Amino acid sequence: MILQPLHPRILSIRRIPNADPALLLAYGADPERHRSLGLVTATQDDPTYVALDEATKHARVDVVFAKSFYAGANHGSGPLSGEILGVLAASNPEEIDEGLRALVRCLESDACFYAADEAQKTAVFPHVISSLGHYLSALAGLSPGDAMAYLVAPPMEATIALDMALKAARVRVAKIFPPPTETNFAAAWLTGPLEECEAASVAYCEAVVRVAANPKGEVWGS
Repeated sequence: MILQPLHPRILSIRRIPNADPALLLAYGADPERHRSLGLVTATQDDPTYVALDEATKHARVDVVFAKSFYAGANHGSGPLSGEILGVLAASNPEEIDEGLRALVRCLESDACFYAADEAQKTAVFPHVISSLGHYLSALAGLSPGDAMAYLVAPPMEATIALDMALKAARVRVAKIFPPPTETNFAAAWLTGPLEECEAASVAYCEAVVRVAANPKGEVWGS
């Protein structure tokens, strides 16, 4: 399959070199270890979670805050809100800069949604992380360096596709996010050998495309 990529857009990216301790605490940082913050908003949440994890592999940064906004980027509270706010924390601004550079590279050239239909109304995120950083690995209950398939689609498509992915590859579930997520999607994190994660991702994506093209299925004679 060759699907049309739907690239995320970074809407804002800023650094606070010497953050107030109260602000650090409010956003989950530790004033004993952290002094600087890096903040980013973007139009796609799941690629940004991947990019935040990527930052932890290239700099001594921690992801202290990352939350999706309800209903998605088209319903943001302002022009810079997008679909997510992510916050990195570090002991110095130089580490923040290095982490943000890695994050930007990931969003520009790696992690993105894809259109699963010609009208580009159905989006799928069939992303495989070959080596987890310490952010997503902790959330998934895995170890840094593990492979993980990060799979997202709308509710019906995601449910059918997850079943297909689990049957198509020797992977195990790290976590399932039933619908609705904050952005009204559904998601799953699967882990196993890298090639099996890739096989699961392909099966997931193929199923999303098939459901989008034939939503009522053969059972109903359509």
